[in-house]
Amino acid sequence: MTTTEQVRPAEQTPDQPSWGALGVLLVGIFITTLDFFIVNVAIPSVQADLRAGPAAIQFVVAGFGLAFAASLITGGRLGDLYGRRRMYQVGLALFTIASAACGLAPNPGVLIAARVAQGLGAALMSPQVLAILNLVYTGRHRTTAFTAFGVAMGFGGVFGQLIGGLLIHADVAGLGWRTIFLINVPVGLLALVLVRRMVPESRAGRSRLDLVGTLLVTLGLVAVVLPLVEGQQQGWPLWTWLCLGAALPLLTGFVAYQRRATSPLVDLAMFRERAYAVGVLIALVYALTTASFFLVLALFLQQGHGLSALSSGLIFLPLGIGYFVSSTRSGRVAARLGRQVLAAGGLTVAAGYLLLAAAADSHVGWLIPGLVVTGAGIGLVMGPLPAIAMSKVDAQRAAAGSGVLNAAQQAGGAIGVAVIGVVFYQALGTFAGAFALSEVVLAGIAIAVAGLVQLLPKR
Repeated sequence: MTTTEQVRPAEQTPDQPSWGALGVLLVGIFITTLDFFIVNVAIPSVQADLRAGPAAIQFVVAGFGLAFAASLITGGRLGDLYGRRRMYQVGLALFTIASAACGLAPNPGVLIAARVAQGLGAALMSPQVLAILNLVYTGRHRTTAFTAFGVAMGFGGVFGQLIGGLLIHADVAGLGWRTIFLINVPVGLLALVLVRRMVPESRAGRSRLDLVGTLLVTLGLVAVVLPLVEGQQQGWPLWTWLCLGAALPLLTGFVAYQRRATSPLVDLAMFRERAYAVGVLIALVYALTTASFFLVLALFLQQGHGLSALSSGLIFLPLGIGYFVSSTRSGRVAARLGRQVLAAGGLTVAAGYLLLAAAADSHVGWLIPGLVVTGAGIGLVMGPLPAIAMSKVDAQRAAAGSGVLNAAQQAGGAIGVAVIGVVFYQALGTFAGAFALSEVVLAGIAIAVAGLVQLLPKR
């Protein structure tokens, strides 16, 4: 199949969609999200085993996110041009091979290179998932598919630290931290076997990749994300400010070039749809709260309370329970509330953050109510948001639109980590005080998300 009109297998009907495609696609989104977060708990083990210095460890963590964020828009466009299933397969294969390389890495240099390759593979996979779901499933089935997407992505993020802690604690075959990467290999191979059988192919038509646009947007995103990821750790040296200064002309030049390009990397006409334009903005602002929240919570638990990776991972369970309950019901809530489901989610997240701030000086057990409420709020946002943002994006631009949406989330995550990192470390008289102040700031951002939701179309 080579056109967007032919996205369903012959035996599938709109009333009886094939759910096999959903399962295979969710495998990819789960393992890529998991690997974004899981590596944090392995840092002490990696340092000891590979004799890695602080700079190398920073790039082990940041290399994945940097490659992922910088390549998402290009990955989405490649799917539109050359086949979304094909690019999903290529990305999954690259991610699986890179995971094996991470697990077998003999030194920090190989591990960093493999993490970058993982990020590139994830950038090829992720935009195709939303695009294919948007094309294959319609009506109530689309709601179900996007809800499942939010559950899978949220589980990878919420339970990343717990899964990592359990794997390292189990020390299967004496592999220690290597198991957090090697576990991706059998999962990835199984998904590769099934993807061609289960997932229909689609593409937007014949055209050429916009190489100039690709170069401009990649350099622009690197110039934004790299200094934000590395700046706090390195004390904001001159090169970080030079990069940030270069980002504006690079991204401005990218937009200007897209306006006159005959085959643009990003069709700016997508932003004429208010649901998409506002949806991307909401995704960026909401992402300010997610990675930064997980960061300060992990620091607070492990350094403030002295918990081990496994023990702190177990504290994430209430968050996961709240997330699971709300995310599995978010489709029904969205059917009743429409766009306001996102506002309800943002306000619930804000309430959870404020409960956590109030409990910062107490026993760690008093964090549990705030974690449950926060998880519930996250679940009300993560499932419906992609569906609402992508609802008016036409089939010809589905993967490119998904790539931009994902890139906005990654950029927002990097900005959030930088901003909240400054708040946390500047207030570090005590860990409890720094954590409480960070949660109050995050609550304010979550409330702003609820305000932005009002800019979405009512229907």
